[in-house]
Amino acid sequence: MNSIFLAIILVPVVEIYLLIKIGSQIGAITTIFFIFFTAIVGVYYAKYEGLNTLKSGFAQLSRNENPAYEVISGAAIAFAALLLIIPGFVTDALGFLLIFPVSRNFIFGSLKKNLKTSKNEKKNYIDGEFEDIKEDNDDRKI
Repeated sequence: MNSIFLAIILVPVVEIYLLIKIGSQIGAITTIFFIFFTAIVGVYYAKYEGLNTLKSGFAQLSRNENPAYEVISGAAIAFAALLLIIPGFVTDALGFLLIFPVSRNFIFGSLKKNLKTSKNEKKNYIDGEFEDIKEDNDDRKI
């Protein structure tokens, strides 16, 4: 089964289950308040972090450096804002993990380390092609 299809089905099921369980413990009004509160605070903080990332990217461009981390970070912040807007506790937790720079650096650091070890295996040979070229002058004796 496709993992995206599975996520589309499982995420709402888990969110509804948690909303019912937590709502029965703390009350419906408090649960609704938490949903709106996390959405408002999350979107505000996403805007703040997005502007900081944008400033950092422009600073790196002005120094003629590659702002690759800022581009990836900006995409993660946009995805985190989307997760925070979606009502639910699991998506809010994932959104806040992606929004805060400390956890974002940890996640990107571990992904970067995994990509480097799998991509940059050291080779002890040079890969290439060759062709024998025989010229007419090679048969002369010197």
